[in-house]
Amino acid sequence: MTLLLGPPSSGKTTLLLSLAGKLGKDLKFAGRVTYNGHGMEEFVPQRTSAYISQYDVHIGEMTVRETLAFSARCQGVGPRYEMLKELSRREKEANIKPDPDIDIYMKAAALEGQEANVVTDYILKILGLEVCADTFVGDEMRRGISGGQKKRVTTGEMLVGPARALFMDEISTGLDTSTTFHIVNSLRQSIHILNGTALISLLQPAPETYDLFDDIVLLSDGHVVYQGPRENVLEFFEYMGFKCPERKGVADFLQEVTSRKDQEQYWARKDEPYSFISVMELAEAFQSFHIGQKLGDDLAVPFDKSKSHPAALTKDKYGVSKKELLKACVSREYLLMKRNLFVYVFKMIQLIFIGVITMTIFIRTEMHRDTITDGGIFMGALFFILIMIMFNGFAELAMTILKLPVFYKQRDLLFYPSWAYSLPALILKTPISILEVTVWVFMSYYVIGFDPDVGSFFKNYLVLLCLSQMASGLFRLMGGLGRNIIVANTCGSFALLTVLVMGGFILTRDDVKKWWKWGYWISPLMYAQNAIAVNEFLGKSWRHVPPNSTEPLGVLVMKSRGIFPEPHWYWIGVGALIGYCFLFNFLFTLALKYLDPFGKPQAVISKETLAGRIASKTGENIELSSRGRDSSGESREEQVHRRDRCLGKLLVSMKLIKRGRGGWFFLLNPFL
Repeated sequence: MTLLLGPPSSGKTTLLLSLAGKLGKDLKFAGRVTYNGHGMEEFVPQRTSAYISQYDVHIGEMTVRETLAFSARCQGVGPRYEMLKELSRREKEANIKPDPDIDIYMKAAALEGQEANVVTDYILKILGLEVCADTFVGDEMRRGISGGQKKRVTTGEMLVGPARALFMDEISTGLDTSTTFHIVNSLRQSIHILNGTALISLLQPAPETYDLFDDIVLLSDGHVVYQGPRENVLEFFEYMGFKCPERKGVADFLQEVTSRKDQEQYWARKDEPYSFISVMELAEAFQSFHIGQKLGDDLAVPFDKSKSHPAALTKDKYGVSKKELLKACVSREYLLMKRNLFVYVFKMIQLIFIGVITMTIFIRTEMHRDTITDGGIFMGALFFILIMIMFNGFAELAMTILKLPVFYKQRDLLFYPSWAYSLPALILKTPISILEVTVWVFMSYYVIGFDPDVGSFFKNYLVLLCLSQMASGLFRLMGGLGRNIIVANTCGSFALLTVLVMGGFILTRDDVKKWWKWGYWISPLMYAQNAIAVNEFLGKSWRHVPPNSTEPLGVLVMKSRGIFPEPHWYWIGVGALIGYCFLFNFLFTLALKYLDPFGKPQAVISKETLAGRIASKTGENIELSSRGRDSSGESREEQVHRRDRCLGKLLVSMKLIKRGRGGWFFLLNPFL
């Protein structure tokens, strides 16, 4: 158990990310990290180690036990299962009678297929989560476990897997000292029992929490000031001339003693004049301290790779087979669908309600088949039905985005590949689409008065089913590409507007401009509109020929709306919808695989601030000039004067506009 201490911006998070092999791809770095003498290219660091963020990202609809069990199913339980079997064999050879509780545990672990469940129960007991094992984790919309329990669940997700090196970043964020103490104490027990390694960064640990750790790593301005046993850290600073007051917390002392403004108060050599000792000097002095010398000697000797157990470093990208990963994701998706049953019931009720309204508007007693105008009304009814079925899948967008943060975390931890996440949604949402389309078609088809032929009825059903599946894939793709509800709605609105306008009803094929023809041909709604129109207007009800015409009325209606009147266009439309369904789901899988969540904005510091930081590192005193010039050669006073003149012109312009006079030229003048 190692505590990582350091003031803000000292490099704690960067160190943890680099050790876990999760540094940003755009960063330049030097050096090499090895595990048991093996470079990171020789194994899979994301599964051998685990970076645990300070943010608790979980699916609120799952219980604590279900969350840990899913993690165990995906990661595999590592060498622990084999270790338990080996222990049982050696006990029999040595005639050792184990403790009854341990013996029950061993027998349960020996059952085929129960390894994950046994290890999950084991970790629940170690972390003290038994009391809330069957409670929902909870989120903003659902009440769940407490903040401290969520922190333990976040840690337990990785403890059930094969990762033996845990890098935990600011896990005390938002927690009181008592809760932090219990969490660290639970971690200490699990680390010592399971023989693991934990490097934990805490901002201001309480003295009792500080005493739980074995080693200390003190960072400051990107330098390791101390690394070694907790008992010797005060000895090092006394060696440097600083002493921690009796009533002062050691952790607070360590984070303040490297600061320029706080260092002087801890100076213990009253007979010697004090001068600031920079971080660089402290780091160099540690190399000559006996703890630093021992550490340097240990690192100078290459690690004997033969001493490393084969199971210590994980070389497989995923913990279990692809089949097991798919089964785990399917079972979780089915569980979430049951927990979100209200959403699907509400969608069904909404569809029935709108269907009743549609039937009263387009009731068959008012629908005639005498003229082309009458056919236009039927065409409008078909278009409205297509729009309703398509937008009924809009809920997929929000539900996809809500689950993305958990997906990105588990993807980066190599729980499962992106296809194992996207495929269950396509498989399990199909029966729901079948049910929704069945209710709509059986309820409205004959009431509206479409062609009564049974073949036309089922062809209409097939088109709407393919459209529903295509729409679900489209909205999932928008969520995967947008990754944010605002971005997805903004970009998705433009895409939907294009699909609707180019769908063949609002603008007919003849009215679309030449440079927009490509939009007409790629619109999925166009193929649905053509297929459903051909199915209806080539039916028996539309085969009569009106006066002064040589073609059936149905063909005339389709030609008036720019619809292709050939029968084979029905199957072209159905084939295109099925193709779009698979295309959108395939693109959704690619988006999940290659796109990352939007990063958090980072502050940009000025050159003067950077120079000040460099000076504080080296202990130099530099004078920052307030009369310096920028790259354009303009001094700061000139910049301020120019800004004031622009502001004055802006105020004058606003007054002229308010009085109704021509102030627009003056308004633009400051910017020009």
